[in-house]
Amino acid sequence: MSRIGKKPIPIPDKVHVEIVDNQVTVRGPKGTLSRTFHPDIKIEQEGKFLKVQRPTDQRTHRALHGLSRALLANMIIGVSAGYSKTLEIEGTGYRVEMQGPKLMLYLGYSHPIEFAPPPGITFEVPKGGRTVTVSGVDKELVGEIAARIRRQRPPEPYKGKGIRYAGEQVRRKAGKTGKVGK
Repeated sequence: MSRIGKKPIPIPDKVHVEIVDNQVTVRGPKGTLSRTFHPDIKIEQEGKFLKVQRPTDQRTHRALHGLSRALLANMIIGVSAGYSKTLEIEGTGYRVEMQGPKLMLYLGYSHPIEFAPPPGITFEVPKGGRTVTVSGVDKELVGEIAARIRRQRPPEPYKGKGIRYAGEQVRRKAGKTGKVGK
């Protein structure tokens, strides 16, 4: 039995869950999320808890059991609390600023990179222009957008310049050494 799949998911007070066949819609104070789950996986609401059940012990059903429960829990946390990822910009002349809803990245290229947020995602840049916070309701989308921003200039191993996640450790390499002799 899946340890994750067996755990019931608590539903907070301000969150409303609607289950129609294998389509689950979750509404909360932060927004609404909807997802279609595999038809073999059964999702039931019992009071203030959601339970995910699988029909057999086949390998695919065991895999889908924990996955479905984790995705459902992420949806409930997203609409009640939301998700956010913080990125740090490191390097001389590298900075970021907001221009309306768009994010402008100045990363040492000959032109700034313009990054428009998809629906449901917001950017926040505090004073100084050295960090960016990507926030939204959908955990998957927040992670994907943060990864796309990081991909514009990933941290390099010699000087550590680039965009990194907050708290990310970048493995540093030693640079060139001087000439030893002829």
